Amino acid sequence: MLSKGFRDLVKAPWLKILEELKISGGLPVPELQRRIGGSYMGVKDQCEALKKRGYLETWRVPRTEVGRPEIMYRLAPKADGLFPQAAREMSLGLLDAARQVYGDAAPERLLLQYFQNLGTSWQPRLNRAKSMVEKATILSSLREKIGCFGRCKYDADRGFRIEEYHHPLREIQEAYPNAIQYELRMMEELLGSRVVRREVPGGRGGPARIDYEVATLGVRE
Repeated sequence: MLSKGFRDLVKAPWLKILEELKISGGLPVPELQRRIGGSYMGVKDQCEALKKRGYLETWRVPRTEVGRPEIMYRLAPKADGLFPQAAREMSLGLLDAARQVYGDAAPERLLLQYFQNLGTSWQPRLNRAKSMVEKATILSSLREKIGCFGRCKYDADRGFRIEEYHHPLREIQEAYPNAIQYELRMMEELLGSRVVRREVPGGRGGPARIDYEVATLGVRE
């Protein structure tokens, strides 16, 4: 999910382009046009406008058949700032200060309490859901409100999952890995189901992401 202030200021086509490129890792104009609608030239002009401002970059991919290489658009490093981030330096500094004042266990206890409080505040919304799919969909939308960016997906092989391409607490979880388990435990308690977390590395198939697979909806072991 793009930062709210940015969403309020920019054109709707730009938002759609940026989000599709965040999910896909890179697309040519014809595929972008198919996903977001509009004319070929309209989409291309919007991409070029974003590129001119430094938010997109291009590269060329050789075609499998005869023809010139295909031009692909992807997010440039400048676009990272468009997606919500926890105040990294301040948050990590506060956790380190808590360790100095209250002992080595203090940062972990604060993070555990954060996810417990978050789960408590979300529980009433999920209690109104009539199915596990509805619960997971609501959970995904609530996570977007705190700055995550993802999509609910389903296929016969892997079942239902939440694919997330951005998490504002990523750097904090890297510094305090137990926070990953605190968050996962919160999700399992909210859904009433085991959730399998899988890290998917970036590559030719798309950008890096985290998959949260809901066990009762067909998770693959």
